[in-house]
Amino acid sequence: MSVNLGFAQASSDFLTAALLIYSLAVLAFAGDYAFGRPRRKAAAKATAPAVAQLATVGAGPAAGSVGSLDEPAEPPSPAAPALPVRPLGAFQAMWAAGPWVRIAAALSALGMLAHVIAIVTRGLAVHRAPWGNMYEFVTALTCVAALFFGYIVVRYRAWALGVFVMGAVTISLGLAEALINTPAGPLVPALQSYWLSIHVTAMTLATGIFFVAAVLGILYLVSQRYRKRVAEGKAEGGNGLMERIPSAEQLDKLTYRTVVFGFPVWTFGVIAGAIWADQAWGRYWGWDPVETWAFVTWVIYAAYLHARATAGWRGARAHYIQLLAFATLMINIFVIQIFITGMHSYAGVAG
Repeated sequence: MSVNLGFAQASSDFLTAALLIYSLAVLAFAGDYAFGRPRRKAAAKATAPAVAQLATVGAGPAAGSVGSLDEPAEPPSPAAPALPVRPLGAFQAMWAAGPWVRIAAALSALGMLAHVIAIVTRGLAVHRAPWGNMYEFVTALTCVAALFFGYIVVRYRAWALGVFVMGAVTISLGLAEALINTPAGPLVPALQSYWLSIHVTAMTLATGIFFVAAVLGILYLVSQRYRKRVAEGKAEGGNGLMERIPSAEQLDKLTYRTVVFGFPVWTFGVIAGAIWADQAWGRYWGWDPVETWAFVTWVIYAAYLHARATAGWRGARAHYIQLLAFATLMINIFVIQIFITGMHSYAGVAG
């Protein structure tokens, strides 16, 4: 089928719009760090009585905070008195956090909408799943990362992380636009299979989720090091940026839950790739470089989950394993698939 040039141009325009809107959202998140403190204090003071009561029953976090990331406590027994105050919903808490957070959240949502439309119109332009080359893969995985972070913001009131996660998404998308932009076109024959919509979709979703986990893991190490140096008297406290980052314990829990969410998706993607390989090449596994590195990534993420579940390997050491796993994933995408000759060589920049 020929490429629909109208949809292709629309995809490019929407992706450019998403990039610009994301950039403004990051500036708004940064504005909350720089100028939002008085309003946050006022909101916290206004909701202090409610927070005090909610804390006694393990209810949700205060407005503007990431919260404990623990599961909700058991409901009170029938003999407990009725609570006069209900916890703030996610959007109510976001509203109470101040204008900078509201603007950042609105811009992020608008950017995500433009990003999704860009990917959909790319698919309509080429009449297939829109992740058939490196450029499309990166634009899709950054969209997944943005959407997944949007879920984290709503679920855990984690807008304090927005400047870091959305900043990383914006930089990655900008680099894709600048360095590996590939015009819409047909797939090579080897990729013309319905398994593209199964295998590559799973790998795209998992990579986007692992992208968020990697940013959270880096923040964990930064937060832990800063607070340790302050406790030891090697650094002065009161750093406004560092004080806004959630505690190392909160980041540890959130990173772990993110990897737990993405790991089964990656596992399914590896299995689907093996089935596709059998149909295309007559064998399930041939130790092709891309296959091998995908398996190495799976093994290291499995090691992280095992280490995180073992008391002796909680903390920084477990996060180093998680970041090593993400590093192998990035090497697979940007080194192995592009520069190493193998059965997956067609998955390079040019598609």
